[in-house]
Amino acid sequence: MVTDLELVADGRTLRFPAVWLRDNCPCRQCRDPGTGQKLIDATGIPNGLAITLIEDAGQSVRVTFGPGEHRSVFSRAWLAAHALDGDGAVDGDSTADGDGRTEDDKELWLPADLNLPAMSWPRYLAGGKSQALRAVLRLGFVLLRDVPAEPGRVLDVAASFGYVRETNYGRLFDVRVEPAPGNLAYTSQAIRPHTDNPYRDPAPTVQLLHCLRAAGEGGDTGLVDGFAAAAAFRAADPESFATLANTPVSFGYVDKETELRACLPLIQLSPRGRLRGIRFNNRSMRPLRRPYAEVTAFYAAYRRWAELLARPERRLDLRLTPGDCLVFDNTRMLHARTAFSVSAGELRRHLQGCYADLDGLASTLAVLSRSGNHGRSENQGEESR
Repeated sequence: MVTDLELVADGRTLRFPAVWLRDNCPCRQCRDPGTGQKLIDATGIPNGLAITLIEDAGQSVRVTFGPGEHRSVFSRAWLAAHALDGDGAVDGDSTADGDGRTEDDKELWLPADLNLPAMSWPRYLAGGKSQALRAVLRLGFVLLRDVPAEPGRVLDVAASFGYVRETNYGRLFDVRVEPAPGNLAYTSQAIRPHTDNPYRDPAPTVQLLHCLRAAGEGGDTGLVDGFAAAAAFRAADPESFATLANTPVSFGYVDKETELRACLPLIQLSPRGRLRGIRFNNRSMRPLRRPYAEVTAFYAAYRRWAELLARPERRLDLRLTPGDCLVFDNTRMLHARTAFSVSAGELRRHLQGCYADLDGLASTLAVLSRSGNHGRSENQGEESR
């Protein structure tokens, strides 16, 4: 008896422990054929599990386990695609952190090097959806043009790839100057780069802004790639980077009907230490309550980080015109606004927005991307017993 399965695939020696193989057995006894969901859990795997027999079946491998003599059949292609980290897995593979959300699955950018990901709404509906959604996942945003400049249309855009995240602001919110604003967004003032709703956990991961009317002067929308900035920050000042990645920061929002709070670092990392999220909004930060030395170290790092995010060369400014709809990753992209005029007789800037989430967007893209296989992506195509 042996405890591991070893095989060579594409010149790589892959090794899988018996318990991992048994847990991932694709047979009907272990996995429901209709849903693809597992029918056994860790308590159903015998203690002291070992492999009693390995049979080479060409494109597949038959493995018999003891005790119990359960047999599983694994396709070689499936095993190669699920190689364990350190046994042939490639650094940056989306499986490394599980869901494609970290920097390893992104294309980081500066405005000077960026080809603007933009597409007309008619083209999007006529077959360009995959390209547009892929841009959101890879680059952090896409600009959809010629979306009818009609109230409520931003909800149609969100529904085309996922589900609207309703918040205390409603399913739909208006961004325009209000007489008694409860948020700086509802003024004509400039707004620095920030992420939305840092006082929620989880925060909405996708934001949409649809231009119904542009300002007569000013009111440009800015975007900063937070992952690109954080990668540069880590390289230039690893100590300050570590401080921000390891210091929980409190954010809050309070009005007559709402009280929200969340406490998370400004830079969020995956378990492997890779960039996974940015949370940055000075307007919503609450007083930091840490030991004195930690507070002083935090503010030194925080200032350097804020200065980096404010650099003009990192900011892409867009003049949204009626019909433009910006769709962006709120866990990565910081957005901003220049000040604008509200003089009598001038056009009053009016955007409508809503929130959605990356899981729905990624799901829609995955379904659209299926090619010649309408079954489950985890289906090995082998029968076991």
